[in-house]
Amino acid sequence: MAGGGNFIDTADLYGRHGAGGVGGSERIIGRWIAARGNRERLVVATKVGMSQELPGLSRETIRRGVAGSLERLGIERIDLYYAHRDDPETPLQETLEAFAELIGEGRVSHVAASNYSAPRLAEALRLGAEREDCARYVALQPQYNLMERDYERELEPLCRREGLACLPYFGLARGFLTGKYRPGGAEIDSPRAAGVREAYFNPRGFAVLDALDEVAGAHGVGPAAVALAWLRQQPTVLAPIASATSPEQLAELMASATLALTPEQVERLSAAGA
Repeated sequence: MAGGGNFIDTADLYGRHGAGGVGGSERIIGRWIAARGNRERLVVATKVGMSQELPGLSRETIRRGVAGSLERLGIERIDLYYAHRDDPETPLQETLEAFAELIGEGRVSHVAASNYSAPRLAEALRLGAEREDCARYVALQPQYNLMERDYERELEPLCRREGLACLPYFGLARGFLTGKYRPGGAEIDSPRAAGVREAYFNPRGFAVLDALDEVAGAHGVGPAAVALAWLRQQPTVLAPIASATSPEQLAELMASATLALTPEQVERLSAAGA
């Protein structure tokens, strides 16, 4: 891609409204890859287990899910395949055996977890290490940002100990950390707006915005770039995930990739959101 990125993160669940139904996002990405002929330069990640049409992580669901995703993406192998959400109704061993089969068949290169508790993730990692017929997760995608810090309690130490890469979602707290939501500010036309205000319009949220403005001013960038740079500099985080809806927003987010915060600035931001 022109900006230097090569990692695509999607899911069978994404884009199901207004983009052709189930797998809408995958279809769009598949057409994009085909038009550019750039598959070998990309790392493609997608997910299974959270859509209403194909829920859970049973062997049958996983095998149906990977077949559908591969067809929609127009590729022969998924580089990183996530269990999108833990499925307590399915034994972990069954899920990990199904993932191991896909790796053995060459349809998936690596598998990862999303939305797992620390105890369940630890058990999955134990099975992956002890049983040859079980795949081992190599990464975790949790919710983690300046406002949502639960990851730091149990999951971060587990990822550090087990060598898992963290690729957090909602890196901008559903848009709050861009600075567009402010007391007395303009109404935001977004389905997330009411939830953002309910969750983050409080003294802690405003303190985080103040800290972001201070650090952003020192670097000549926007608050979103600072929020993502803070996340990128946290232990175990490989890369944060954020969404853009315009080229202008994308340019601001891309500034975070080369933004180096000082230890004092990282601490200033961390303390504001503690």
